[in-house]
Amino acid sequence: MRFGNNVRPTSGAGEAAMAYMLLIVEPAGQRQNRTESEGRTLYDRMLRFSADLKARGLLTMSQALKTDTNGARVRLRGREPVVVDGPFAEAKEMIGGFFLLTCETREEAIAVARECPAAAWATVEVRELGPCFE
Repeated sequence: MRFGNNVRPTSGAGEAAMAYMLLIVEPAGQRQNRTESEGRTLYDRMLRFSADLKARGLLTMSQALKTDTNGARVRLRGREPVVVDGPFAEAKEMIGGFFLLTCETREEAIAVARECPAAAWATVEVRELGPCFE
């Protein structure tokens, strides 16, 4: 993992583009209520959306995430790490995937989020990449 400069130069008037992440925030348990066919149909829609973003020069990376069933959470308490294995009963939502974009403005990133098929069944959260102290 690399933390660092979130500005990527672009061609043209010397403007800098910013990196944004679209987080797909799904209701916990939603995937288990779909048939395999329904899940594959939605996944195919997301793959087409990803390909379109790539063709438009906006996509840096995208990936779906598996459910939290085999996930783990790690916290450091004092000097001892505490590991909690999933699924996480208290969770009402889970991150189902992400898109890492390069956009000229926040508004452009929000416009892309509006186009995302997942907005019909999940929340698409738009976040700019940058240092955690700002």
